[in-house]
Amino acid sequence: MESLHGLTKGTELEPMVKAIMTAEANGTMMYYALARLAEEQGFSDAAKDFIEAANQEAVHAGFYATLNGKYPKDFWELVRTVQKAEIGGEAQVKAMADKVRAAGFAAAADEMEVFAKQEGHHGVVLEKLLEKYKPEKAEPTGQKVYVCPVCGYEYVGDINAEPDDYVCPLCNQPKSAFKEKE
Repeated sequence: MESLHGLTKGTELEPMVKAIMTAEANGTMMYYALARLAEEQGFSDAAKDFIEAANQEAVHAGFYATLNGKYPKDFWELVRTVQKAEIGGEAQVKAMADKVRAAGFAAAADEMEVFAKQEGHHGVVLEKLLEKYKPEKAEPTGQKVYVCPVCGYEYVGDINAEPDDYVCPLCNQPKSAFKEKE
């Protein structure tokens, strides 16, 4: 299969593809919210249609992200970072659920606790993939490494070569937040 990775990066198409990617990602969120609201209001058939649309929007967003090279073509280092973030995310979401519960929103907290367990499960699944495929850990020899202070994503290379609107591909922190790894 011919790779589409980065075809539009650095071209006049990049801003347009980025805008479409963002719209599709937002569409995913919107359709899942509509499905939730429809289900709560007894419109189960509409909820199913909204979920189908959300799933398609997610696929579209991933396509446009690939075109613009938002994530590295050699994705295993990203998977390593995401795996750690997902494991850590379980505790973070659980802590947030505790605050939501303390605020008197028990039903929301109950659901968030399920989400917390799912975050941890994502980390376990990614760990199994890393064990199964055993990708070599890339050692960035002679290259600078910049670390996102929020999620730990590591950018290898010259982050200053990225456009001013570059953000962490995991948590959307601006490039100015990244710190050079010692």
